[in-house]
Amino acid sequence: MKTILKTAVLFFCLSYSQMVVSQNTAIDSLGRVLRVTKTDTAKVNVYNHLAFEFKESHVDSSFYYASKAVSLARKIQYTNGLANGLVNQGNIAIISGDYIMAKKNFTQAITLFQNLLKNDEKNKNFKNGLARSFASLGVIFSQESNYYAALENYQKALQLYLETNQKNSLSKAYNNIGVVYKSQGNNLKALEYFQKALKIQEQTGEQTVSVTLTNIGVIYFEQNNSAKALQYYNKAEKFFKTINNLRGQALLNNYFGDYYQKQNDSEKAIAYYNKALTMYESIQNKFGASLALYNLGQLYRDQKKYAEAMTYAQKSLAYAKEIGVLDQTYHSEKLVSELYGYLNNPSASLEHYKNYIVARDSITNQENNKKFVQAEMNFEYQKKAALLAEQNKRQTQFTIFSILGAILFIGLIFLIYNRRQVKRRLTLQKEVAEYEQKALHLQMNPHFVFNCLGSISSFIVQNGTDSALKYLSKFSKLMRLTLEYSKGSLIPIDKEIESLQNYLELEQLRFHNKFDFTIQSSDTVEFNMGIPPLLIQPFVENAILHGLVPKESKGKIEVVFNVENGQLVCTITDDGIGVSKSKQMKENSMQAHKSMALEITKKRLEIMEATISKSAQIDIQEIENNNEITGTKVTLRLPVQYIQ
Repeated sequence: MKTILKTAVLFFCLSYSQMVVSQNTAIDSLGRVLRVTKTDTAKVNVYNHLAFEFKESHVDSSFYYASKAVSLARKIQYTNGLANGLVNQGNIAIISGDYIMAKKNFTQAITLFQNLLKNDEKNKNFKNGLARSFASLGVIFSQESNYYAALENYQKALQLYLETNQKNSLSKAYNNIGVVYKSQGNNLKALEYFQKALKIQEQTGEQTVSVTLTNIGVIYFEQNNSAKALQYYNKAEKFFKTINNLRGQALLNNYFGDYYQKQNDSEKAIAYYNKALTMYESIQNKFGASLALYNLGQLYRDQKKYAEAMTYAQKSLAYAKEIGVLDQTYHSEKLVSELYGYLNNPSASLEHYKNYIVARDSITNQENNKKFVQAEMNFEYQKKAALLAEQNKRQTQFTIFSILGAILFIGLIFLIYNRRQVKRRLTLQKEVAEYEQKALHLQMNPHFVFNCLGSISSFIVQNGTDSALKYLSKFSKLMRLTLEYSKGSLIPIDKEIESLQNYLELEQLRFHNKFDFTIQSSDTVEFNMGIPPLLIQPFVENAILHGLVPKESKGKIEVVFNVENGQLVCTITDDGIGVSKSKQMKENSMQAHKSMALEITKKRLEIMEATISKSAQIDIQEIENNNEITGTKVTLRLPVQYIQ
């Protein structure tokens, strides 16, 4: 359920809270303006303002006015009004859980605002509209756990808000980016951006300070600092009482419920979860309602009140299916299956367990399908663009040839021919290098899988069924990440870190906590930096098998990512027996196993150097202390590459 709690906070990102009295006054004022407005463009603007004002308090009215704005703007061809209307409709769709429609609306709005800026590139209203579209699109990607795309859109919005000096919107963008980092488990980065947002909010007196206070409280809660979390929750609650932001209040009540559940105060936890549920249902937010129902179902299950728990769990599942949120469906199906088991209904339990498996697989397959469709669309676009470019080129050449005559015609034909030959030769060379890189990468995949399967086999023999199932579950997660990113030449660094985290946890289980480990990434490492997949894992594996396992005492591995002198530097340090002693002890079969991984990795780095013309190096050194070998340090210096 941790994933749902992380993504649920993203609803805060859409909050543009106003004082209750101020909002009602604004709505009344806009209503009077609408009655006397005669110009169609002015009517569109008023409709959009009303849609915006009603968004927090009455979703149906907001959708009505947004639709009126879009319809009239299309009729009179008022592009700015149409774009703003689409943004309003998209935000309403997010509240209703219709992410497909919301994404469609924001994408159309982005195109319209970009076209407007081509004719008036300094217009602040157009820039702010475009920024709002990017930020809202980022919310959807965050909900879909596509954090790279979410950060990309938030950064675009942030740049535009900086250009227009929109401090209120800047604070929201900082808050959104912080939420994404929190969802990735990077609490230090998240706290950095939340503090940036809080600083602006305190300067400007924004009411959205309650959002930031809540988010900071969540970080402390997840760090098991319950006292600090409650302090920030209480501050946020005071601000929420002065504004009209039911979604924010509802989610805060959910967090209060989590807090009191952790304190084993079931009565207060149930009360807060019910408050959250009431608020969510009053604003027709089925995603949030499904979350609150799920929490109540879990709580009653833990109290062994299975019948009551089933009522909440089934309603949570119904909402999740209605709005098509796979992640919530996945968790709710599992809870319903468990409850039917407790209620001695094995057939229903099995049916919902099957649905849970289907939802789990769908989450994986959905991401793969999206990538395939996107690749197909890119191919068609590139093919059409290439065809159009070729047609234009031929027309230009024909005009030049007609004017210059036969001699110039022959010269141009010769020049074009030579250029094409050079381009073809360079293209072939690049493709050969890429295919060699992919061939070597494909050698790494079976090497990695065989090692993991060997580990699982020995672990099953040593530890029995229960421990083996836990090991297999972690292996399944690791393999899903490996397969998902194994086809690309680069993967985001955070995904490489996630894979290493899972792999090291597997090896900890296998070797009975024979070692501890840490993985660190410095602030100089940017979120969109890339690294070849499965490049670090062989060195970590060698450190465990040849350095720490032969050691009598408990060991430690440290993996650190940093940027130094324009290079991405990764160091793998262990306090094992060292390279020399390992060679003496494992001179035959284990050395062959190690050499294969190192040779493949060295060849991959050689091809990378040849392809991008930048240095890539490996340095393996033994660590000495008072003339005694105390470990091994592997340093990889790679060219900084960014994922486009």
